[in-house]
Amino acid sequence: MKLRSALIAFVSLVLIAPVSSANAETQPIKVMSRNLYLGADVGVALAKIPNMPAAAQFMWEQVQKTDFSKRKKILAAEIQSESPDVIGIQEATIWYCKAHFWSSKTEVFNFTKELLAELDGEYIIAEKDGVEANNPGYSIGPIPFLTKVSDAKTFQPLFGQNSADCGFQIGDALLIKKSLKQYVNQVGNSEYDAVYKVVPTLMEIYRGYTWADITMQGANVRFVTTHLESLWDANEIPKAADQARQLVKDLSNTKSPVVVIGDFNSDPRDPRLENLPNPGEQPVASEKCPAGSNACNAYKIMKNAGFIDSGPDASDPSTYSWGMNALLTGADPKRLKAAQAMGNKHGFTDRLDYIFVKNGMKILSSRMIGQTPPYGTDHAGVVTELNVTALGSVVSAPLDTHDRFPISFWKGVGILLIALISWRIVRRYRRR
Repeated sequence: MKLRSALIAFVSLVLIAPVSSANAETQPIKVMSRNLYLGADVGVALAKIPNMPAAAQFMWEQVQKTDFSKRKKILAAEIQSESPDVIGIQEATIWYCKAHFWSSKTEVFNFTKELLAELDGEYIIAEKDGVEANNPGYSIGPIPFLTKVSDAKTFQPLFGQNSADCGFQIGDALLIKKSLKQYVNQVGNSEYDAVYKVVPTLMEIYRGYTWADITMQGANVRFVTTHLESLWDANEIPKAADQARQLVKDLSNTKSPVVVIGDFNSDPRDPRLENLPNPGEQPVASEKCPAGSNACNAYKIMKNAGFIDSGPDASDPSTYSWGMNALLTGADPKRLKAAQAMGNKHGFTDRLDYIFVKNGMKILSSRMIGQTPPYGTDHAGVVTELNVTALGSVVSAPLDTHDRFPISFWKGVGILLIALISWRIVRRYRRR
């Protein structure tokens, strides 16, 4: 009897030991946030409106100068060095052009596709049941006469002509290691109701988010990536704050561990007093948004809803993540001295990029990346290592899609009228 008991005990130990060892050696979940940068300074381009052809040409020339074929190599090397399990991508940009009004669109640059190819199949876009974690976000389509750009080197091989009508799409995507493909449980895309209107009815900037549920460390973890609105109006609640409120509401019924990755276009100091340094032109205090207002700050809205900033400390100037010049040759010279005075030697003046966690996620480490040359993008990024502490595996209900409204009849009429007026102006100018 004693021999039998001893044998049972021995077999039990042999069977249990590997399991215990595996649990002890569970690898942390590594998450990265990376804004790919569409390749041009939108702020300068918007200042050229209503001269749309000039704005389009300006942006196209900057995209050529910031050459993603070179940037993707820098970004890929960074990713391969860090080896994150999940990457939240913002400004997942597609530039497309058409030769004529009646032509179909042709993809000229697709930053996400190019980056994935550079990564040699190590990463894929999270996908389930034919749905990709790839939210298109907003776009400015190729509009005849209005967005015509000249570039013989690019368009002669494509269309046999020196110019084309071009536009872009800028969205969000979740990249995962290919080995995680079988562990994806759900995927979805959603839009925010709050929309910034550059030109009411005619030019509106849509933002949203993409998400995926993935089984990791034996639990279902919900990953979300988003890019909140950067533009804001004086004495108005920033759209970024309204969008953060919707994101918090949408995630309120998520019971599983959740990781929110993104460019929140929100610094903990916003809205700032007018006499404080603000070279990045972040929201300033007003009657509707007093200094330090929680209601006007997307970062604080996330924190007040129970989301934990994984770090590094957003109040530390060394962690600022934005301040690069548009051509990616270094810090914006207009901001460098201000950044150094704040305590950031890299020339960055604002912290906009974060990874938030909630519902049973333990933060093991966090650090900034991409603050020093060579620069693959105009933002620094964040890398965080996490462990799941929640018990059990809960698969939460899918998030609401919040589909955007299609182009209305009057919006279509307005776009057509602008195109016709611009055409007349261009014709008159050419006759001179």
